[in-house]
Amino acid sequence: MRLLVIGGAGYVGSVTSAVLVEAGHEVTVVDDLSTGHRDAVPAGAAFRHADVLDQRQLGDVLRDVTAAGPIEAILHFAARSLVGESVAEPARYFRHNITTTANLLEAMRDNGIGTIVFSSTAACYGEPAVTPITEDMPTVPTNPYGASKLAADQMLTFAAPAYGIAAVSLRYFNVAGAYGPQGERHEVETHLIPRLLDVAAGKAPQASVFGTDYPTPDGTAIRDYIHVRDLAEAHLLALGAAKNGEHLICNLGTGTGFSVYEVLEAVRKATGAPVPAVEKPRRPGDPARLVASAERARTVLGWNPERTELTESVADAWAFYRR
Repeated sequence: MRLLVIGGAGYVGSVTSAVLVEAGHEVTVVDDLSTGHRDAVPAGAAFRHADVLDQRQLGDVLRDVTAAGPIEAILHFAARSLVGESVAEPARYFRHNITTTANLLEAMRDNGIGTIVFSSTAACYGEPAVTPITEDMPTVPTNPYGASKLAADQMLTFAAPAYGIAAVSLRYFNVAGAYGPQGERHEVETHLIPRLLDVAAGKAPQASVFGTDYPTPDGTAIRDYIHVRDLAEAHLLALGAAKNGEHLICNLGTGTGFSVYEVLEAVRKATGAPVPAVEKPRRPGDPARLVASAERARTVLGWNPERTELTESVADAWAFYRR
């Protein structure tokens, strides 16, 4: 297939681009490099520097790429994704995450592009009362990031029948690991594992454990971690599962939760570093347990994550970190 990967110079987008190229697809990565990295674009993929918030730039890319043949599908990863920043700048998040999606959907309609796979988020669910989380649970996001992604999902629900396109939203939980030269590197890092790796590498003096009095076995919060390579494979499968006029939503996770202390021990084991940690009070709004039910992804996509050992994911991230 001839594919456009929007935001393909970022963490998940670059790994997915690499997997798509390996599978024999013709990939063009489109990224404004505001948070992505040019050297993360895999060999074998074409690259266009453009901001899809700008309809003119998007139109220029489409004209150039379609000159060699029609685009069959778009994979959309481009988003603002820092929860704290979204609370401080909600208008920026709604403008970016909704407008990029709207621009792409109109471009699909106007250029006869039939399929979109959208990078959504578990933040759409907010703080669910029970786990594992299924796709039919209420969507009550607690921050502008999750709300903007949910709005984009809702746009896909209406656009699929209106424009005659096939849409799939993949709602990620926590992502970990790396895939060869593609991995996680953010200018502002908020994710637990890379922050712990900073401590292991001596770039930070100690880690912080926020909350040790949760109703969990060791008192720390539990999250579902999925290896980025398994996540990329789900996007490949989604291309084949998408149906014209329909919008499919699938959660992606392992169904197994790991506590903060378990993640800390995995980092210590994978790096061989002591990784000192200090206990701090809970952060407001942090739920005790967020674990996905990925039964729909297994049944409909045929997706079965293979890299479910947390220490393996951390070891891959550490290998990339040291590169």
